[in-house]
Amino acid sequence: MTTHDRFAAHEFIHRWWFNYDEGHLDVLTDLLVEDCHLTSRTETGKHPYEEFIRSDCHGRDAVMAWTKEHRRHSPYPLRHNASNIHVVADRGDELDLESYLFVTQIIDRKPSALSSGIVHWTLRHADDGYRLVANDVVLDSIESAAYQDVPEVAVRTKGW
Repeated sequence: MTTHDRFAAHEFIHRWWFNYDEGHLDVLTDLLVEDCHLTSRTETGKHPYEEFIRSDCHGRDAVMAWTKEHRRHSPYPLRHNASNIHVVADRGDELDLESYLFVTQIIDRKPSALSSGIVHWTLRHADDGYRLVANDVVLDSIESAAYQDVPEVAVRTKGW
């Protein structure tokens, strides 16, 4: 049984986004397990940029190929901010976490919101720290309304 270091898991998530934003993709490669799985989409699948957002990649090489191409066509500076990180499951050497995601870019020399969403993470504990097993990003794309009036909310939890 592995005793997980929750601080190290949180730091992993922050390290992931910082290195993604700065284009240090070689660092990301080293943070992946060989059989990793990366997905991304909006909660409705109907965003005008859904084709750019959507991914479903299996294996380190496929994940990094998509990540490199996606980052190449994304703005800079770009800032992914993870918040409300919490553990949802602990399975031996694996740890499932969820977090909010808030992404900004600069427009007219001012920070501007680009996107927000929820990220589901699965990390595996190794001798030299955590490695990413799975990353599922679900970006917000619907207009905010009273919770009871938003049928798409249920889509967020399917498949997790």
